[in-house]
Order: sequence, then C-alpha cells, then structure tokens
Amino acid sequence: MRRIRTSAGVFGAVLLTAAPLALTAPSATAASSVSASATARQATASPSVEEQRLSQRAPQEILRRSGFADVAGTFGDGLARVHSYGAAKRYVTDAGRGLWRRAVDRVQGRGPQGGDLSRDDDRPLYWARLGMTKTLREWKPQFRLAADQRDALTGALERGSRGQDSIDLPGGHGGKRPLRVVVTGFDPFQLDADARRSNPSGAAALALDGTTVRTSSGRLARIETAVFPVRWADFAAGTVERTLLPHFRRGPRQVDLFTTISQGRPGRFDLERTNGAWRGGYPDNARASRTEMVPVPKGVPTVRPQPQWTTTSLPYAQLTTAPTGPFPVRDNTEVTEIPAGGGAPVERPDGPTPGSTARAGGGGDYLSNEIGYRATLLRDALKLKVPGGHLHTPVLQFGAGNTDPATGAVTDPDFVRNRNAITGQVRSILTAALSVAPGIMEK
Repeated sequence: MRRIRTSAGVFGAVLLTAAPLALTAPSATAASSVSASATARQATASPSVEEQRLSQRAPQEILRRSGFADVAGTFGDGLARVHSYGAAKRYVTDAGRGLWRRAVDRVQGRGPQGGDLSRDDDRPLYWARLGMTKTLREWKPQFRLAADQRDALTGALERGSRGQDSIDLPGGHGGKRPLRVVVTGFDPFQLDADARRSNPSGAAALALDGTTVRTSSGRLARIETAVFPVRWADFAAGTVERTLLPHFRRGPRQVDLFTTISQGRPGRFDLERTNGAWRGGYPDNARASRTEMVPVPKGVPTVRPQPQWTTTSLPYAQLTTAPTGPFPVRDNTEVTEIPAGGGAPVERPDGPTPGSTARAGGGGDYLSNEIGYRATLLRDALKLKVPGGHLHTPVLQFGAGNTDPATGAVTDPDFVRNRNAITGQVRSILTAALSVAPGIMEK
C-alpha cells in the first residue's frame, strides 16, 4: 500500500487519479445537561468515518451480491438477546471469528456463493465488518455498558473478523512436519475517491488462509493469514505486534517464514529491501493523519535505540528471477533519507547511507512501509532467524470503460482476472521463497 510521493520518479499509481481526502473527521457533540453515562452512549452511537460510507451505492451492492447483506442484522438480533457483559464478550468474539470463517470459506469455494459477485472478492468482509461495528456502536443493552467495555467489544470483533486471533500454525519439530508461514494483508483503502476499491493483499490473505503449498523438494508448508486495518491509530496501539508476537516467539509453533503484503505499483511486484521508521502523514481510512517517527507500543520486545531502518530477510535475489507468474518481481532498494548531519530529504536508489534518518522506506511512508518495519523490527528484537519482509502487489485496476466511480460497475471481467492473477502469483512467490531460502529446509 503506497501513497503518492512528491519527489520525482516514484509514484503509487493507485493514488494518481484520487481526489484529495479531507483531514477532519466528523465529531459528535452532547448537551451539557446530559449525564456522563448518557453522554458516552450518545458519543458511541455516532457512526465512524468508515461506517458512514456504508450507505453508498457500491458497498450496498457488494454486500447484496455476495450474500453478506444479512450480516449486520443477524448480529444485531443476537446482541438483543445478550444480558450481561460477559455474555456479550463471548458472543461478539464468536461472531467476529464467524465472519472471518465465512469470508475465507466463500473465497475458497466452500458453501454458497451468496450471489453473482465472484468468490475471490475481499470487499464483502470489509463492508460486512463495518456493518457489525456500526451495529455494536449503536447497541443499547438492557444492562450498564461502560465506554471502555464497548471499546473492548469492538476490539474483540475487529481481531476475530480479521483472523488475527485464529492463526493456527502446526506444531512439532524435525523435517517431516509442515513448514509454518504467516501472511498478512490489508483492507481496501482510498475509499473516498472510489468506494468500489478492493485490495489484492486482502484477497490473497483470504484465499491462502489455512492452505498448504508444496516446495520444490516436496516439503509441505501451511499458510495462516490475517488482515489489518488502514488506520494509523490501530498500528500505534500495537495491533501488528499483538498479532505476530505469539508466532515469532521461540516454541514448537514458531513461524518459519513471514511476509506482510500490500498493494503497490501498477504492473509489478516489489520486494521491499528496506523499511523506514517514519510516518508520512497521508490520511488513512478514518481520515486521520500522522507525521512522526513510527511509535513502538509499550510492553513488546523491541530494539533499543529504535533503528531508523530495518531490512528484509526474504530471498530477494532468487525471487526476482524465479518464474512465479505474469508480473515482474523487483528488488526495490530505494529509500528517502535525511543524511547524517542534517539537510533536506534525499532519494537514495541503493538504500540508506550510514547514520541517516528515515523519511521513506522502499515501500514509502504509509502503513505498508510501517507494517514491514514493525514486523521486521519484532523479528530482530526476538533474534528470529527466518525469512521475512514486505511484498507489494501490483495495483488492482478496473477494466477499460469502468473507471468512473460515479457510474462504474462494482466489478468487471478484467478486475476479477487481475485479482486472481495477483493472488496466484502471491502463492507462487511464497512457494518459491520456501524452496530457495537458505537454511529453511533444515528446520
């Protein structure tokens, strides 16, 4: 997931035709005479910026044509039968995990298709989740529900419906057990410009979750996946580290290879060699903006002092020449830095120079760079010696004649064909990485 960069030569083309996004999110107000508990209820009843987009034509059509239009209503009916916070926590957690399983099953061809929208689509999960969070935000239970309890329920729903708390890697030791792989994707983004957008990294995560691939030597590898929001605040709160840490720690289910994935440039995959510790401030899905050094959450293992750069350990030299699919795979080494001693930011095509300060990694200065930075920083803090890094997919584009968000269809044959091609090549890249990464076959 790349944002447009103002210096010459490097663009996230997904943004080239996007209208500027507003920086100010709508706010809720409450009358001063209302009690504190009622004020909290009134504030939480206002839909979030993301939830406000649900009423648009494209999200409603995506939900209807995928069979996911009933998700929020069914969830609300269940909430109405809950009579304690403990029961609510159990119900919401199960409902979130159920949505993730339903989305994975649909993409992987299990159960009813639910409509004529192609099964490979990641967007029903995104919009159905927002319908559930909106329902939860507006829920008025018959028992007292504090604001922090409602927030905890929302967090449980988010984690469950993203696959973050259901990663289940196989255990065991020795060369006969399956290799263990963790892959992450992202929600659709830049939806103010075009609410029809899909994210091929999220589609790949749904298609790959719980599947196995076979390496060139015949070894099986199990892939487990999760999806992350396009929101600065969630990253600062530790959503990446909370998800990955149990699988990065030493133990019988420790990961053997990982890659974070997002959407990047048109027509190519990029293996990002270097990740930078800088947030460039481009608005996220909540229209929030952050310009600062990447904040490391308290309580997680990290490297001190915090490094300006981290580096991929994926076998980029081999993957750029392996025949993995129709799109070229590039070893992207460029960064933007402030050189040691200060001055204006400078683009470096061959990586950072000693002592420099990060202003953009190979993956830019948005959340795709940040997830790559966070994952590899956690890898380094735990001294985890496995292949891992960030992969940018090609931009997923609508077909010719279907580019106008106001009048265009929510899908077309080129759109589906390109998404399936990207997902297929992601699978091939992972298989190739497992086949060529030094030392992995000895695990």
